[in-house]
Amino acid sequence: MARKYDSGFGVRMGTTAVAALVLMVGAAAAAGKDYTVTIEGMQFNPQELTVHRGDRILWVNKDLFPHTATAAAKAFDSGSIASDASWSYVASKSGDYAYGCTFHPTMKGKITVQ
Repeated sequence: MARKYDSGFGVRMGTTAVAALVLMVGAAAAAGKDYTVTIEGMQFNPQELTVHRGDRILWVNKDLFPHTATAAAKAFDSGSIASDASWSYVASKSGDYAYGCTFHPTMKGKITVQ
């Protein structure tokens, strides 16, 4: 008995696979980029940073004592970041966010979220 071949099945599977691939690539792109702010010498470096919604900012403390990354508008607050520790924040709302270290008021930075 001969089997009947359904040529449409391969086309449907190919289309489904392509659609799944497009969704995976889109999800990866939507995840955003990673940025690092280094805390060292009583400074945030870079002091000003522009990111997009969905991007992740990582603060890394390379000083010998704790610091914070605390937004003036209360958009984010790291709490105490110990020496050799880090803290991250995913930008979710557009705007300009001045921030500083609550332990050391002379330390200031700015995040712009587009």
